[in-house]
Amino acid sequence: MTRLWREILGETIREERLCRGLRLVDVAAAAGISPQYLSEVERGRKEPSSEMVEAVAGALLLSAVDLIRLAAGTVEVVRDLAARTEVAPAQRVEAPGQVLALVA
Repeated sequence: MTRLWREILGETIREERLCRGLRLVDVAAAAGISPQYLSEVERGRKEPSSEMVEAVAGALLLSAVDLIRLAAGTVEVVRDLAARTEVAPAQRVEAPGQVLALVA
């Protein structure tokens, strides 16, 4: 069965939120949306507007373009990992099945 874009995007949002150790209610508040709505987006039940994608991405300290690229799995995204983890320079940071970032 083919997965819908909203399911893939929602899964990516949840993975990024959990990777950062953030609670759903905190990301929702930072994005200016309800926790219930964000939960439905993460579960792939709601398809967010471009404005919502931008707001949620911003709450995760990503651009909307980077969030979409992560969801699409087509490119590597370079992030400021020092802000969220203690990763030494030049280490690979990986998630199951994909490289998320290379820190120079």
